[in-house]
Amino acid sequence: MVGALIVFFSSFALSTIAVVVVLRISHKKSWYDHINERKIHTGNIPRLGGVGFAAAFVIAAVFVNFAVEKTGFGLRFLPVLPAMFLIIISGAYDDFRPMAPRYKLLIQIIAALCVIIPGFTFHQLLDPAWNFSGLNWIRYPLTFIWIVGLINAINFIDGIDGLAGGISLLAALTFALIAFSGSGFTALFCICLAGAVGGFLVFNAPFPGAKIFMGDGGSQFLGFTLALFPLIEERNSPAALPVLYAAALLGIPIFDLIASIWRRVRDGRRIYNPDKYHLHHKLMRLTRSARRVDLILWGLQIVLGALVYFAVQAKGRLSLIILGAAYAVIIAFFTVIHFLNRRITRRSGGPGKLVDELPATAD
Repeated sequence: MVGALIVFFSSFALSTIAVVVVLRISHKKSWYDHINERKIHTGNIPRLGGVGFAAAFVIAAVFVNFAVEKTGFGLRFLPVLPAMFLIIISGAYDDFRPMAPRYKLLIQIIAALCVIIPGFTFHQLLDPAWNFSGLNWIRYPLTFIWIVGLINAINFIDGIDGLAGGISLLAALTFALIAFSGSGFTALFCICLAGAVGGFLVFNAPFPGAKIFMGDGGSQFLGFTLALFPLIEERNSPAALPVLYAAALLGIPIFDLIASIWRRVRDGRRIYNPDKYHLHHKLMRLTRSARRVDLILWGLQIVLGALVYFAVQAKGRLSLIILGAAYAVIIAFFTVIHFLNRRITRRSGGPGKLVDELPATAD
């Protein structure tokens, strides 16, 4: 436990320093986030914070890798490192000069293959005790969809100060708690990310009040790194976290992504066309406060984390019941928010007017 605290605060300190450096350079070079009709902030705010906390995470994770012996990764993990750099560099480039969606997707595909080819994949759908839950060859396309999907899911939900960072920090801590039962290194790896994101969130406090955004580079890096955690399997440790447990833990961004794709297909629009109907947009219309949106979704993430943790610990039939409860919570939440938002839409005179009335402040 002492070692975990040292890793967390070391990563936190590194991230804080790195983000300060990026913040000062950004102000000096006038590297500010561009404001458009979808943004809910005003003023000149840099958006390269992700570069800072990603650098802190990599440094901390490399140190932990050398400090902890017999991780069992060996040369297998080497292709994953350039994939991380590819994601953060391409994302940072996109923050300066927006890339075409097809090029973003190509980079995400390459990054996913860098994880799958060395053998980091899902192995089970459910608890290994259920013999029917093995994945066999389907683990490869399923892991591919998981990585690419989660990169975009975290990117999509990054629309309010502290939201993507807070959810990612809480998810990383839950992954760490689960991993401590079998793999000390994997847990420390998760804690490195939690500390790095925590150092970045200092610059979002008091929430919301961002001095710097993580940008596409940061959100895509978070999605990619979170996607890795349930796939890591070390020598002499339990198998990677089963698919349905990992998906429940990250249910908020995943269900938001699924809803976004369904909405755009239903309306005959391209999947990558942005809109203002994501979960955080709907909650902003209902609460009129970005702070309340953060608190609501952080609270939901804590509930999901607790349910998934206890589901993993429980095993057997009780595990399935708790896991089912996690999915029931997610589905119920999204359903309620959908119908409340639809009621507001009707009262406001239609979707077009509703979009125009989205709050433009972050308080």
